[in-house]
Amino acid sequence: MASYVLGDIQGCYDQLQHLLAELKFDEKQDQLWFCGDLVARGPKSLETLRFVRSLGSAAITVLGNHDLNLIASHYGHGHIKPADQLEPLLQAADFPELIHWLQQQPLIHSPDEDYLLVHAGIPPGWSRTFAMQQAEKVASWLQQDPASLTAFMYGNEPSHWSPTDSPSDQLRFTINALTRMRFCLPDGSLELKEKSGPDNSSLVPWYHFWPQQQNTTILFGHWAALNGKCPHSKAIALDTGCVWGNLLSAYCIQTKQRYSVQGYQKKSAIIRP
Repeated sequence: MASYVLGDIQGCYDQLQHLLAELKFDEKQDQLWFCGDLVARGPKSLETLRFVRSLGSAAITVLGNHDLNLIASHYGHGHIKPADQLEPLLQAADFPELIHWLQQQPLIHSPDEDYLLVHAGIPPGWSRTFAMQQAEKVASWLQQDPASLTAFMYGNEPSHWSPTDSPSDQLRFTINALTRMRFCLPDGSLELKEKSGPDNSSLVPWYHFWPQQQNTTILFGHWAALNGKCPHSKAIALDTGCVWGNLLSAYCIQTKQRYSVQGYQKKSAIIRP
């Protein structure tokens, strides 16, 4: 049995199938861990969701920002763009069933102290246990009252966690940290606008705040500019920019080996005379 952690699929269903063939994935024995953003920007979000759902217990996925945006759109609060290529999914007869399935997925998967799967990262000062507690609060709201949660989840504030904040502010911070974060300011507050690589000297990559002596290794996606390279000994980056034409990658927990296939190659428009 092998457990493979996969980077952001983002609707790149064909590339996912190529990677699984490379892995010789056997759904009766192996397990796939998806680090979020199953949908958006690639051409086959519908096929991707259907496939991952069909795997049952052979697949575990945490939610990413694009997944949450899709859910929010179902309740009238998302910001779907034409570039997301989601129209086939939105028009599918089984769209409500797929949304319901997506709503049941967590923001964190951590079966033991060795590994923690999350889309973006863990904010400064949070332990594994505290992060899981706050993620569970979001999951509970998402399952019980998704319309309310998706109505107030947008926005960049608060940038710090505070136990005195309102429940809605705490939930928004948790969602932003676990699904959108890349950088923090030196004081540990979230900086959610910068999307470049880690060489921005005025900002601090979130993983530098995760103690090196932790037992838990964080597996994360979201940050394509890292290209799968993270210098932290307890953080493994999986997003290698598949939807941007780079690679789709997987990491085997048991062997610590990486696998990659060529990412999505957008066909050039055919110009007819």
